[in-house]
Amino acid sequence: MARARGGAAWVLLAAAWVLWAAAAAEARSPSGRRVHRHLKRLNKPAVKSIESPDGDIIDCVHISHQPAFDHPLLKNHTIQFRPAYHPEGLYEDAKSSIGSNNAGEKPMLQMWHRNGRCPEGTVPIRRTKKDDLLRASSMRRYGRKRHTAPNPLSVDPNMLSEGGHQHAIAYVEGDKYYGAKATINVWEPKIQQANEFSLSQLWILGGSFGEDLNSIEAGWQVSPDLYGDNNTRLFTYWTSDAYQATGCYNMLCSGFIQINSEIAMGASIFPISNYAGSQYDISILIWKDPKEGNWWMQFGKEYVLGYWPSFLFSYLADSASMIEWGGEVVNSEPDGTHTSTQMGSGHFPEEGFGKASYFKNIQVVDSSNQLSAPKGVGTFTEQSNCYDVQNGNNGDWGTYFYYGGPGKNSNCP
Repeated sequence: MARARGGAAWVLLAAAWVLWAAAAAEARSPSGRRVHRHLKRLNKPAVKSIESPDGDIIDCVHISHQPAFDHPLLKNHTIQFRPAYHPEGLYEDAKSSIGSNNAGEKPMLQMWHRNGRCPEGTVPIRRTKKDDLLRASSMRRYGRKRHTAPNPLSVDPNMLSEGGHQHAIAYVEGDKYYGAKATINVWEPKIQQANEFSLSQLWILGGSFGEDLNSIEAGWQVSPDLYGDNNTRLFTYWTSDAYQATGCYNMLCSGFIQINSEIAMGASIFPISNYAGSQYDISILIWKDPKEGNWWMQFGKEYVLGYWPSFLFSYLADSASMIEWGGEVVNSEPDGTHTSTQMGSGHFPEEGFGKASYFKNIQVVDSSNQLSAPKGVGTFTEQSNCYDVQNGNNGDWGTYFYYGGPGKNSNCP
């Protein structure tokens, strides 16, 4: 019996050695070395690291060592620690509540806050892991979108769901815009396939929908492919060439300069709304500083997160020509069948507060740096039987809309 136990131990040791040898060989292989180099480039040295309950590791990186400063045009950049100007009228909607059957707005936190905070002078960055890279179609494409923004002005039906992306949005166009704001209901939509996602965001757009589109985007998303789980996460995105070679999600390339030590791009948002239960939302404001020209982002009423330097863009170096707010999903089902990936809460707009997802107090920033209600709001969806949008206006919520849906259903096969 002792010999049998000894034999089993040798088998386990041998198996462990084989696994170790395979891992070592993979690390020495060209592809293994490429992964290691890419991780080293993405993950900057941390002053402190915090393990989140959801499995993320948040690295507190010195503000001057963040990925933005890998950009050749930012080598000698002087960090702007605060915007020269905030938009006028920013705090006038503070009186509005989350909904008539709710006691008021509840503070939103990120899950990693449960286990600590980053010190002043650092910025929190979600650490990229080897598995994150290996899920990507290629290391070069990691952290990048593969499509363009929704074009509600397109009349070509073949373009409406280009690349399998579907939307339910509100939009304004035909003027010069210098920013946008929204309060966005936060949910955790179900995703059918790992390569699909569901997001709710605002788009600041300049240029045409060809190869020169400029876009700054922010909101929440569920993306198993990007993050390896189904958590709802805060995200940003930018591109200056219609998602081809420039830009990325969050801090996964050089560009966005973060100044805030409390909020991490790509980290899980907590808590999440419940159907017919408690409702939670986040406020996002993006605006162009009229003095310095940089595009700033604010999360909630107190967290100015950082900025995109204006030189990253062509059209947006001046102003935006379209603003969009709403939801987007990827439908990767073949042969004309539809995914059951949900948008928003997974329920249609007509179900209303507590059941359907909403955007409220949507506003634009005008040329005098004034926040105001958008004029001439249009709505757009490719297949209203799958995902829909309904807008409205009232005293408490200003300009608002409900949006979303279940995807596949009896009217959307």
